[in-house]
Amino acid sequence: MSRQPGRQFLNIPGPTNIPDRVLQAMHRPALDFMTPEFWDVQVECKENLAKVLKTEGEIMVYAASGHGSWEAAMTNTCSPGDTILMCETGRFSESWGEMAEAMGLKVVTLANDWDRAFEADRVAEALAEDKDHAIKAVCVVHNETSTGITHDVEGIGKVIKASGHPALFMVDTISSLASMDFRMDEWGVDVAVAGSQKGLMLPVGLGISGVSAKAMAASETAKLPRKYFDWDGIKALENGRLRFAGTAPSHLFFAMREGLKMLLEEGLDHVFARHARLAEATRRAVKAWGRGNGPSLFGRDEAALSNSVTAIRMPDGFDADAFRGKVLAESNVALGGGLSRLSGKVIRIGHLGDLNEPMILGCLATVEMQLKRQGIPHGEGGVDAAVKYLAETR
Repeated sequence: MSRQPGRQFLNIPGPTNIPDRVLQAMHRPALDFMTPEFWDVQVECKENLAKVLKTEGEIMVYAASGHGSWEAAMTNTCSPGDTILMCETGRFSESWGEMAEAMGLKVVTLANDWDRAFEADRVAEALAEDKDHAIKAVCVVHNETSTGITHDVEGIGKVIKASGHPALFMVDTISSLASMDFRMDEWGVDVAVAGSQKGLMLPVGLGISGVSAKAMAASETAKLPRKYFDWDGIKALENGRLRFAGTAPSHLFFAMREGLKMLLEEGLDHVFARHARLAEATRRAVKAWGRGNGPSLFGRDEAALSNSVTAIRMPDGFDADAFRGKVLAESNVALGGGLSRLSGKVIRIGHLGDLNEPMILGCLATVEMQLKRQGIPHGEGGVDAAVKYLAETR
């Protein structure tokens, strides 16, 4: 294959584009991670992560992906045989449940159509039926990357609080954090699970957890084995220095320090508004393409469509993976594919992280061009609809 000219347009829902400032922050010699200099870097990162998570709880950071943060949430709070209530949202709730089962936990899944937002009342009903308080934790994915649907964390938090049930509330924020509003303490979240490679605009490799006092208390009696992800060891001080599970990935911390600075400089509300605008522009393009039996939005709940990723159902008879394969090979634009039961049925356009109007318009124009080139039925004017919306909003 000959070299592709120009830069690749990275429009998968993670990893996302890494800003030059973040890349440059890592371009430095290695340092002793036990020095006061690195202590200051870790402290600054944790303080700013708390601002993004909107929490006064503990901040844990691991050399791991978001999946590592899932495991940390389970191993630090649960004992063998404990029951987890999993709200079905898509492939990532499914995967989180599989991990819990592998740890010897009992997973009760509240079934839900993947193209619908999960209703908080379902959790209220399940907790009301749990008279013996067997449920240890309620788990939900805030923004389901596989489906492009955002779920009502605030509402679920309210029903858990109103129920008086002692269950912990665990939330996957991997594709929502720093892309849309998330209020850990205000919404009653006990463990917020995150990763570095999406809205935080960093390389893959850091798992992050926000942990409430209630979850920290649960960790004192939890019996699942843990060592690497042990919160008590990570939060503890040793000789006046923050401890890390093994050798600290110092260059990723330098990257995180710079990425968090960029988010706070832009202002979180402005970050969320930017994501909302780019997402709406994408949705308007898809709606235009959908005329004439063309590609359509996967989610059926308009108000729940994600501001970080749009899942697009391809017309019957057309393979989504074949389409995006040609888009990458011929145009050097990377799109996300369908996962699990959606494999070959949807493409996903990621519009999160370090992204602006020209970047999303370039992606949308390429998709529309490829729909024409590949002979896939679609309505005309998708890019025009996106341009019109962006021109009329600021």
